Amino acid sequence: MGNAKALVQCGGKGTRLRPITYYLQKTMIPIGYSQRPLLEYVVRLLKFYGVTDIAFLVNYKAEQIENYFSNGARFDVKIRYVHDSRLIKGTGGSVINAYKKKIFNEDDTLLVYYGDILTNMNLKDLMSYHKKKDAMATVALASGFEVRVGLADIEEEGKIQRFIEKPKLEKPVSIGILVFEGAAFKHAQELIEERRTLDLMGDIIPYLIQKDKPVYGFVSDAFWYDIGSTEAYEKLDKKKVKDAMALLF
Repeated sequence: MGNAKALVQCGGKGTRLRPITYYLQKTMIPIGYSQRPLLEYVVRLLKFYGVTDIAFLVNYKAEQIENYFSNGARFDVKIRYVHDSRLIKGTGGSVINAYKKKIFNEDDTLLVYYGDILTNMNLKDLMSYHKKKDAMATVALASGFEVRVGLADIEEEGKIQRFIEKPKLEKPVSIGILVFEGAAFKHAQELIEERRTLDLMGDIIPYLIQKDKPVYGFVSDAFWYDIGSTEAYEKLDKKKVKDAMALLF
């Protein structure tokens, strides 16, 4: 395994965060008491765990990100910018685009981070687990995820037998952080011939599993929060953010 490089997904339009994202890139929305951009928490977490070679995969309102972070020197990291290809869309497409532009090679280990995720996960433990398993890909997972809506068990005629408000799922869910070996995207290029949109979790991970490549799950009990919708953003507890992310400041 080579040196770890981070690829941060921050090109989406953030349609579920409208109207906020009519004016701001979704990774630049202000978070917590300090009102720092969400993406700054990501950069600081990467730096805290020794990942200093970072590529932002950008598109929509990329200028906001570039103006704020520049080359990363202010945060003691190196930041490069990769604009999405017009040919291959989606989270998987943006990583393959970075591969084609030689941002990483087959010998690199990649930490792929969805830019709308706030977490204090121990990234060193995640990468050590990936290396120990000699994995092609490792998906960060969280157990005990609480569904934000109620679930109903209903009979055929529509009578509710049982109703559970905001239940916790038994199986772990994806956090939006993955580790890949660069070689995974050499294999995944075979998918390009079939489609023009590629999703990391929906297409590339299932493809690697189908090809019997070693894909593992790393279950964490770390704080994490998906700020993917206006509702989720409004419900984010500033006190919880301050306590959970204190290690970065």
